[in-house]
Amino acid sequence: MQARVWHGVCAGLIGLSLGFSTPVAQAQEGIAGPYLAANQADLRNDYAAAAEYYDQALQVRPGNASLLNNAVVVNVIAGNLSRAQTLAERLQLLSPESQMMALTRLAEALRAENYALALKISEATEYRLNPFMSLLAQGWAHVGLGEFAMATKVFESFQDNPALKTYDPRAKVYGQLHHALALALAGDFASSAKILDGDADGPLHLNRLAMLTHIVALSQADRIDEARAMAAAALIGNRSDPELEAMAAALDAGEALEFTQLTTAADGAASVYAILAGDLTREQARRLGLVYARLATHIRPSYHEVTTLIGDALIEQGQYDLAAAAFEDVAPTSAWYVTAEIGRADALVGAERVDEAIEVLSHLARAQPDNMPVITALGDILREEEAFDRAVEVYDQAVALIDTPAPSDWRLYYVRGIALERNGLWDRAEADMRKALELNPDQPLVLNYLGYSLVELRQDMDEALDMIERAVAQRPQDGYITDSLGWVLYRLGRYEEAVVHMERAVELLPVDPILNDHLGDVLWKVGRETEAVFQWKRAMSFDPLEVDAERIRRKLAVGLDAVLAEEESAASTAETALGD
Repeated sequence: MQARVWHGVCAGLIGLSLGFSTPVAQAQEGIAGPYLAANQADLRNDYAAAAEYYDQALQVRPGNASLLNNAVVVNVIAGNLSRAQTLAERLQLLSPESQMMALTRLAEALRAENYALALKISEATEYRLNPFMSLLAQGWAHVGLGEFAMATKVFESFQDNPALKTYDPRAKVYGQLHHALALALAGDFASSAKILDGDADGPLHLNRLAMLTHIVALSQADRIDEARAMAAAALIGNRSDPELEAMAAALDAGEALEFTQLTTAADGAASVYAILAGDLTREQARRLGLVYARLATHIRPSYHEVTTLIGDALIEQGQYDLAAAAFEDVAPTSAWYVTAEIGRADALVGAERVDEAIEVLSHLARAQPDNMPVITALGDILREEEAFDRAVEVYDQAVALIDTPAPSDWRLYYVRGIALERNGLWDRAEADMRKALELNPDQPLVLNYLGYSLVELRQDMDEALDMIERAVAQRPQDGYITDSLGWVLYRLGRYEEAVVHMERAVELLPVDPILNDHLGDVLWKVGRETEAVFQWKRAMSFDPLEVDAERIRRKLAVGLDAVLAEEESAASTAETALGD
């Protein structure tokens, strides 16, 4: 039975208004500077700077509820949870119906395991909290208070709740999932497993926590063979989940698993925040998703799966230093440590701290020389930094870890092929590219790269054209692949056909110097010399590499035909010299 795939189920309920960047009524003297600075920092998602500027503004206008609300938001996202709590308490006095205040204070109550206060906040209607959020938090608060019958009633209320069905007709699965988690926490594994077994659509695996809980519950409910099979299936194609690997090994040894995924009711409530964080992030509502994610980790600091989500979302927003700091919170003992370190390296590269990124992954690779994702990530950074000889060495190490290449290994051969080609080792590069196509015959990136390389080498031009046409058919909106098609047609002397594709490529990527240069060459060949000169000048305005810029300057001086004649003469002279 296949596990159901569940994405975006909160799409109907993400309209939670937190009042982000609510304008101050009047930027009065003394507040205008810090307020405007805070607003600008906020708009560019620079949460750390925005938090500082809002603090300055609040020194001038401490009783401004809009400023306080915005300050709570940016401090939460920046990870300044202590400061956010202080501000939320002040906000409660000024705006007692504030959703942001309620979310933040609810997270603090849960973190402190003050379940009575958590229940009071989640039951209050004036905050207009997300109904999924408030009901599930109520259920977990009842669990924390030892009122399991009340918790069950709350979780089961999701079955036939018209208000929740308005958001999503499958709302009941949320109640079912959290009921199953609560049962597992209480030690009733047979009942938990029965719920998580799901129905004809498959197991109730809404997320990783649900799957791991199901495996544990099955093992504890004397269904160890099913648990073993589920763990083995989950590991297929997954080379970087040490927690799941340890579970599978214990099951293979015939051991029942301990339920360590949740240890308190607060952990269960944190998973509510986490589910909303994941859904909102997938819905591209990253700012709101970050609020929920930070509050989830405030409740449960060891919730490292969510910490990696935070880091990834911050990278997407260009907040690389904050992302690196978030990833650094993941301890080496965590199942998410490797994922976090790879993410931290990505963030450091984004922050232009490349040497640090390479050191992070080099250290990790030395500690875990058999970890494919780590080795590959190190190779990728070295390749992107054009350290092609070192990249090849690292990719060689990764390829050596493969016993029998699988279709998913196409990318490793592809990226090693790029590094080899850029290192001047074409025979090995071509072999890797063809191996990648053997594993994934229609992969457009490989088809394009190999096809373009063959064009540049004037080899197998008909095969190259076929490859690139297949790539374009799959990615018609990719400017680089479209450029490749125009360029192979140019090399084949089919200039009129080439123009159409080159013009399309420049439409898709109008400021790329290489594409504009190529378009100039094609236009020259069809007699549109004035337009060709214009395109070469455009290419120069987009800061091409010096080797390309030198050739463009020469074309502007003497024309393409003269440049081609000079290059042919130089190549002939070099060939003669080699012959001598």
